[in-house]
This record gives sequence, structure tokens and C-alpha cells, in this order.
Amino acid sequence: MNPAPKLNVEHLRSWIDKSETQADEITPQLVRAYRATVFDEDAPSARGERVPQGLHWCVTPHTVAMHQLGADGHPARGGFLPPVPLPRRMWAGSRVRFLDDLRVGDEVVRRSTVKDVTVKEGRSGTLCFVVVRHEFSSPRGAAVEEEQDIVYREAQSEPSIQTAAAVPGAPVIEPGEFHRLLEVSPPLLFRYSALTFNGHRIHYDRRYATEVEHYGGLVVHGPLQAALLLALAATMRSDTPCAEFAFRGVRPLLDTEPCVVNGAWAGPDKAELWTGPQRAAPNLQATAIWR
Repeated sequence: MNPAPKLNVEHLRSWIDKSETQADEITPQLVRAYRATVFDEDAPSARGERVPQGLHWCVTPHTVAMHQLGADGHPARGGFLPPVPLPRRMWAGSRVRFLDDLRVGDEVVRRSTVKDVTVKEGRSGTLCFVVVRHEFSSPRGAAVEEEQDIVYREAQSEPSIQTAAAVPGAPVIEPGEFHRLLEVSPPLLFRYSALTFNGHRIHYDRRYATEVEHYGGLVVHGPLQAALLLALAATMRSDTPCAEFAFRGVRPLLDTEPCVVNGAWAGPDKAELWTGPQRAAPNLQATAIWR
């Protein structure tokens, strides 16, 4: 493996406060496709109808021409995000505040700002964390605020992630108080990649995922897992949408292992949620809060 490139931290931090603004429309077709993918239901949506929480991740996606893509399928480094030279990029987590409903037919404006860039040394080598703040507004005003954590890391020469199914003596499934067992299939991953205009090849190109980035299979998107947890939260408390939602990726979820979406109450207005067969070894963990 080639040594990791030396990071010019001051240069990367010069991207702090850089911002971009994009606009989009929430169409009935987008909402129908989202529900078909995340909720496994086919139902038309009427204009003015409240859309499911989590759909904002499919609105105003970062769009570039094909020649502007990097080898991993992401937009080439530079532009809005700092040009971190580490080759592996993952969405590590988010903290979301839902201020108002988004509705079918809304014109949505997203303003994104780079808030912080830090470099750390971890067990797997050099890590660079980029924090981006997103503000989504509708014609009625502010709708969603989110801080997103993006992590860049060095390449790996072999798989370093042990799946729960491979842990000696681990039970196959320990479901939560609320749970849903899902089949993670290539069509599901392809559909969500299409909904979010996400070209990262680890989600649909098995050869690239296993031979280049050295995963044990296709990788389930972090925001797809978060969207599934938000859908579960909506069944746990159907009288009102949640006000805050935060999630953090713990270890990649692969299409070669079971996907269990779990939730349990942690108080009258708070739920702990996670994906994975065991709460003690989650793939992604989250918290939902109602007001």
C-alpha cells in the first residue's frame, strides 16, 4: 500500500465558511419513488401532502457531469468540499432538526456551509473530518437544519470490518421492542443511490466494493439506514413527527448480512434506534426526540 499523503491542514481549513445554494422541487413522482423504496408501498402522492421525514436527503442532490466524477463515483475532490487527498470517503453521521413539514409541490432551497475541518490519527491511520451544515427552506420558511459529518480515511489493503454474523457465539438476531427485518438487495441499494443521485460505487459495484475498497460485499448507505429508522420511528409514534433525529455509523452494513431495523423507548418523548441483529453491536445507531 502506498503511504498516506501528507495533509495540508491549513489549506483544507481555508474551506471553512465556503457555502453553496441549490434549489429543487418535491415532485409527486419523487415522493412515490421514495415510499416505494423505503416503505415498500406503492401509493400516489397529492400536492400539499406532508412528505416522509428523511426525504430531504433526496432533494437538491449535488449534481456534476460525468467527466467531473472521481474513480470512486463521487464528484472529484475540490469545489464545494475541501480537496482531502485521502481516498476513502464516508458519511459518518448527522444531527437533524425538523422545524416544519416539507410538502409535495414545495420549491425547496438548500444552503450548505462548511463548518469545520479537523485531522486526527486513529487506529486505521489518518482521518479527516469535515462538518457541513445544511439549511432547507420551503415557501413557508425554515424546514430542516442538519449538521453532517463526512470522514475521509486511508485506503485499506484487506477487509478490517468484522460483521456481527462472524462474531463467535453471537446470536443471529436480538430484535428490539419495535423491529423490522429487511432483505438488503442490489435493487434496493440501486434505487436509493438513484433517489439521492449518489454515484459512490461501493453501493452497487460489487467488484469495486470488494476488490478496491476491500469490503465484504455491497455497502448499505448510512442515510438509507437512517431513513428506515425514521420510518420505524413514525410507526412508534404516529400522532406527530419527531423534532430531532441524530445518527452515527458504527460499522458498515453489508448486503451479505441481515438488516434488522430496531427501536426502543428511552422515555416518553425519546426513542433509541439502531440497525443490526444485536443492540450491543449495531451497524448504525440513532436517537429520535419528539416535542
